[in-house]
Amino acid sequence: MSILNRKSIFTAMLQDGPFAITAEPPLHHPFSRETKAWVRELCRDQLLKTKYWAVRNQIFDFLGINSFDEILTLIHNRSLRVRNGARAQKLLGNMFGIDGSSGEINRYLRDYARTADDVINSLRAKVLAPYSSHIEMTNEIETIHDPVELLLIIFDDRFHRKARFEAKRKLMLMGLAGSIDQRERETETEEQFARFLDFLNDYVWSPSLKIGDLKISYLHSRHAPEDFSCTDVRVISEEEAAGLSLEPGEKLTLIKRRRFRDGNREVPIYVTIRKKPPAAKVLKLLRKNEKNPAAAVDDELGLMAVLNSIGDVKLFLRHLTRSAVRANSFMTLEDISDTLTGGNYGGTATGSSTKTPMLKFFARLGGMRVEFIIHTNRSYLNYRYQRDVAHDEYEVKRIIDSGVAEFLFPHDIYHLDMATIREQQIRRFRKQIEEC
Repeated sequence: MSILNRKSIFTAMLQDGPFAITAEPPLHHPFSRETKAWVRELCRDQLLKTKYWAVRNQIFDFLGINSFDEILTLIHNRSLRVRNGARAQKLLGNMFGIDGSSGEINRYLRDYARTADDVINSLRAKVLAPYSSHIEMTNEIETIHDPVELLLIIFDDRFHRKARFEAKRKLMLMGLAGSIDQRERETETEEQFARFLDFLNDYVWSPSLKIGDLKISYLHSRHAPEDFSCTDVRVISEEEAAGLSLEPGEKLTLIKRRRFRDGNREVPIYVTIRKKPPAAKVLKLLRKNEKNPAAAVDDELGLMAVLNSIGDVKLFLRHLTRSAVRANSFMTLEDISDTLTGGNYGGTATGSSTKTPMLKFFARLGGMRVEFIIHTNRSYLNYRYQRDVAHDEYEVKRIIDSGVAEFLFPHDIYHLDMATIREQQIRRFRKQIEEC
């Protein structure tokens, strides 16, 4: 189900629904024609009525009040607002399983607010970079981390409509950030990531290397004019790369490679190890129309590797499972998808291309479940540069096609045409890839 659907799990955020942020706050004119029309619309849909009562009760419980009239009192009575805010923080601390003092809870809430801001700023930095000034947050909203203050702003007529929407959006994103943090603490994600790195350094990489010892090489590649897919690639040294003059349709790609040992042979491998930052996990929850991190974020730990050939890929897989045994753990490979030797990738993610060649699986070992994506040099270059496959294009498509961009920056507030932006951004990234 689309995140923009009226039955979406995030209905309260939609600007075409009963919880929309309008020109006036919800309590400003309770007997106006617009309010009466809102009531009639609500009464026609039983699901929306149920969601309204749930949201209303949550607001009352959170603020410690019994009616909407008391919200105005909280807005204008600072001492009462501070007292109720301290109570609300304790409620949130218990909900997210945070043990500690009020100061400790406040630190977590600041982190959640920072993650909420990071979600918006990450889109401003890349996918929607040319429109950064359009979607920049209101200064007052960006500096607030107190959930009670954010909630009250929604009802405060002193704030502009855009600021009130951004307060509601930040509150929603903070809630997702809190759920993700709780999940990470429950599953000990940080500890698992450290153990995974230790496993790689102790058992997988060549013992002749110091930790972090990387050899710089370059991939010199030629690409087809019709779709910019890689037609030929060779590995060259820094010295050879320095004296190279590129022709149209050629690319030079830096790779820093480790090595693993197969018998007496040292096999080069480029590796990037990733742990999804909280902002990326929040965006994934939105794309999947989910609030539960356990159901939507299954790739918290991941490794992408690039090897010279299919033969080296097979050697690495065998070396990996043997390394796990040497670390006193059996390793199983789950959810395997292999299109390195032909066929189409059956990805279900919005915006993904069926032409993406890769070997993808989850490895279960040592109490961890780690996502592995394996490429050859050629498939890696296609992942970087090929039309309709390149990751930069994929990022644009998945954010816009999933409805997340419109959800976070609704047209009636930000006045952005996401369909037009999609095509402009894809053209922009294609130009960067093919002309640089």
